[in-house]
Amino acid sequence: MAKVGIVMGSDSDMPVMAQAADVLEKLGVEFEMTIISAHREPDIFFNYAKSLEEKGVKVVIAGAGKAAHLPGMCAALFPMPVIGIPMKTSDLGGVDSLYSIVQMPSGIPVATVAINGGTNAGILAAKILATSDSELLERLKAYAKSLKESVETKAKKLDQIGYHEYLAQMNK
Repeated sequence: MAKVGIVMGSDSDMPVMAQAADVLEKLGVEFEMTIISAHREPDIFFNYAKSLEEKGVKVVIAGAGKAAHLPGMCAALFPMPVIGIPMKTSDLGGVDSLYSIVQMPSGIPVATVAINGGTNAGILAAKILATSDSELLERLKAYAKSLKESVETKAKKLDQIGYHEYLAQMNK
């Protein structure tokens, strides 16, 4: 089975990257996860990115903050899709990371999700893999259906109990 590589520059990125891992687990997609700094250990990063294809990785999810070079460097070295997750930073709120990731030079694309968009990165990786995996496509359709049903259930509950009670229950 095709695999997704999840890489982050720091363990402080783990809560967001875990969202990607969680959705991949729910969808039955195999992944590997690691922490590598493109700036602090470029030799290790280079070897990691160059080895992904032979490990069966078909998509990389790379999360990075501030200068956010990790996704772009992955895209420069790994020949298949890379999804960048810009991390929210205390300095500029993640806009710096977002700009860094979306401003890739021609020929080195990085698909980019929202700031701290770990869940969407996992879903996008699964959708890429589902183009050649009909079973995964069916699991994605079921996942989307469950999201729809969740919203419908919440709307029905709001209609039944009113917004004051709904808010009170949410704040418990």
